[in-house]
Amino acid sequence: MPAGMKPLEKFLKKQTTALSRAGGFGEKATGTGASRRRASLSRVVPFFRETSPESGPAREVFSPDTEEPPCWPPAAADIRSPSLSSDEQSSEASLETTWTPLPPDTPENIALAVLDSVAGKRHCNCTETLLDDFMLTHPIFLAPDRFQQVLLQQFGADGKQEEGWQGWDGDRGDRKQAVLSVAFRYLDTYRELLLEEGERANSFPKELYLCAARELSRHPELVEEVLKLQRWTEILQSSTEEDKDTKRKQVRPLFRHFRRIDACLQPREAFRGSDEIFCRVYTPDHSYVTIRSRLSCRVGEILALVREKLQYSEEQPRPPGALVLVAVTSAGEKAVFRPSDEAVFTTLGVNTHLFACEPAELETLLPLPEEIHWSPGDSKLHDMSAEEVANQLVTFDWELFSCVHEVEFVCYVFHGEQARWRPLNLELVLQRCSEVQHWVATEILQCQSLPKRVQLLRKFIKIAALCKQQQDLLSFLAVVLGLDNPAVSRLRLTWEGLPGRFKKQFQQFESIADPSRNHKSYRDLMGSLRPPLIPFTPLLLKDLTFLHESCKTFHGELVNFEKMHKVAEMVRTIRRCRSAQFALDMEPSPSHLQTRAYVRQLQVIDNQNLLFNMSCKLEPKDV
Repeated sequence: MPAGMKPLEKFLKKQTTALSRAGGFGEKATGTGASRRRASLSRVVPFFRETSPESGPAREVFSPDTEEPPCWPPAAADIRSPSLSSDEQSSEASLETTWTPLPPDTPENIALAVLDSVAGKRHCNCTETLLDDFMLTHPIFLAPDRFQQVLLQQFGADGKQEEGWQGWDGDRGDRKQAVLSVAFRYLDTYRELLLEEGERANSFPKELYLCAARELSRHPELVEEVLKLQRWTEILQSSTEEDKDTKRKQVRPLFRHFRRIDACLQPREAFRGSDEIFCRVYTPDHSYVTIRSRLSCRVGEILALVREKLQYSEEQPRPPGALVLVAVTSAGEKAVFRPSDEAVFTTLGVNTHLFACEPAELETLLPLPEEIHWSPGDSKLHDMSAEEVANQLVTFDWELFSCVHEVEFVCYVFHGEQARWRPLNLELVLQRCSEVQHWVATEILQCQSLPKRVQLLRKFIKIAALCKQQQDLLSFLAVVLGLDNPAVSRLRLTWEGLPGRFKKQFQQFESIADPSRNHKSYRDLMGSLRPPLIPFTPLLLKDLTFLHESCKTFHGELVNFEKMHKVAEMVRTIRRCRSAQFALDMEPSPSHLQTRAYVRQLQVIDNQNLLFNMSCKLEPKDV
């Protein structure tokens, strides 16, 4: 185990190993890239001190240790997410008494069962739930391309029974309408992601449209569906042409790439893999080249761009040899990327930089000087009101959270780097959570004056209270965890100067962040809130991880669809959080733009050793 590995990283590493033993989905994703992507949850380690729920292990639908397929539970069996509290489990069970899970079957037969249910040939009073479960989770067990082929085959089938399935014994028009209904649901669910894929995505609705148009003479009732398919092909085609002409000419900034005031003041939009960004790639002597790259670019392509730039650089004494791309953190930790890794930009830590070097130079890489040294001074935060800072935090968090497609949560946990769609926007939300935590510690520890440090402490507690009041639990808990940083919590003189009511309020906040009883306090708070709200995203990923590791996805060729239902239920939590729109009443003040720019471009120190040294200089251990 590498030195300095955090508790959650150990847990995730253990769970990834367990996944390959269990034969669950994603065995191929247990390599360096997948581990790195999942280990990014370690940025919020304090919230996960307890990696195993007190409520006990979940009942497994598949046991990793058994050779034979276990008996599948009846509909009323108590198979629940291991991450839910007992109160939530009781509530969930009461809501699902009418839901009948699909029996274990092959991926294709499950798709046929969904079509059968939509066509009304199977008695099921929860067809909508079943269809939604399938749409949100089918990439786990049935690749989108294969699912599209199943729909095309079923639309063109002549009504004979399918091998291994009861088939359709009703009207052919009903079957074709059911196929089209499911196809439209698929297109609606994945609309933004399909628009990103251009021609690859357009081939399916175009082919289905041609098939449906040929059937109009025999089934004139399909005319509305045919027109809708025609509109879909036009939408995807026009999107492809627009991307080629104008949209992709824009270069979009990430959090820490080329801090530009004009860019950071603009509302955030969802990132897609074809978006282009500027990025600096450093060399061992800390010089750098600037490249323009697609966000989803492979590491091999990035290195080719770097090599081309270095060949024309006057500072290079000789042409570069074979290069590797390395992520170097502010603490000096290194992670070497493989040439096949994709979309590495969003997986980087807050102050992690990309280096290109020859393999022999790997050990000589050091963090940038500005990441090692710090300058004491007064914070700009002293001149800003807590209300305005909190409002800007909530606004930015909502923009980021709104950009995350709900399917990204499934891709992040179940697919790793094998996913067809990268969880780019979700990774940026996790990055933001880490950034806010370190921002709190950085601002307090850079302040040399004890009275001013006490003022900052009060202001951060007030900011946390305002974020909680506005139902932004992401920044609320990030601020609380930042104040709980060991380098901050050890400042005895600073905390003693805090008025009693602020101490009491912070103790209440700490109780919400308490992981005991499977985060019961946080879950109770979540249950009391109504949309819109911003949940603490890392805990949603932890819940999905526990569910994923507690029971198998496959046993042989059979899919555990009840597990898929539980996954979909968790994803629907995100949908419910965003079912209403945030509306903050903010009156622009003269300092509005300054505060907005400050909140969206936080300057932080994320080296815990450096933070602790700063803390000891402010209040030595013998004080």
